[in-house]
Amino acid sequence: MTTKIPGIHHVTAISGPPQENVDFFNGLLGQRLVKKTVNFDAPDTYHLYYGDHGGTPGTILTFFPFVQAGPGRAGAGMASAYAYSVTKGRFDGLMEDLAGKAIDFAGPVERFGQRVITLRDPDGAPVELVETDREAETVLDGFHSVTLWERSAEATARVLVDIFGYAFAGEEAGADGSRRLRYVAPGDARGNIVDIYLSDAPSIGRPGAGTIHHVAFRARSYDEQVEWQSRLAKAGLPTTPVIDRQYFNAIYFREPGACCSRSPPIRRASPPTRISPTWARR
Repeated sequence: MTTKIPGIHHVTAISGPPQENVDFFNGLLGQRLVKKTVNFDAPDTYHLYYGDHGGTPGTILTFFPFVQAGPGRAGAGMASAYAYSVTKGRFDGLMEDLAGKAIDFAGPVERFGQRVITLRDPDGAPVELVETDREAETVLDGFHSVTLWERSAEATARVLVDIFGYAFAGEEAGADGSRRLRYVAPGDARGNIVDIYLSDAPSIGRPGAGTIHHVAFRARSYDEQVEWQSRLAKAGLPTTPVIDRQYFNAIYFREPGACCSRSPPIRRASPPTRISPTWARR
């Protein structure tokens, strides 16, 4: 199979009380509350979907808001951050708007030639905003990237490059001795960047409010998703069966860097098989 992953389908995270979450992502960041449903694995809990007005893959951030959730902490073996793209010419205005609302943020700092600021959501999770050349009517234009925190890059990089078709795009060193390796999927789809963050600093990851539950990559069709299932199995990464999540089908697997941690699996998502009024098939 010569098909390659075009980018991120969605990111799902864990939060505390839902109203604070909605106030931040819908109110402050202007993301549309695309869908409010339930967590199919824990139906007594909401599942909140944010995205653009079409619910387009590559713009969707979802949350499981557990009211009584304890605080989580990202660590090695977990997805540790996601970043939104700030559209061309809007970055300075965005910083001024946040400052005018007394919203604290870190930065800007430069990362791979792009300015980045970091906010904290109500549960303390980082929300990165990256200056880009993307053209759009909105200030935020879906995902820019996700960051995977690893102790070693090799096994995860092999999945990204040899299986998914990403290309290594560079490395940067942090002042604290950390390293950031960038991998980019071919094309210009939203969310086509994965960063691997490497640090020797002591860390013990703990799932909970303020952590990422899983990252979902995009498949263009059901048939393609089944092909990915076979390809991953041949690479020694068995997946779940195809699971109907009503708005999309999904298969799950754990990437090698997460195999010995408690971090949740990576998901491979295909376009929806049943469409809600606010969810656009792509």
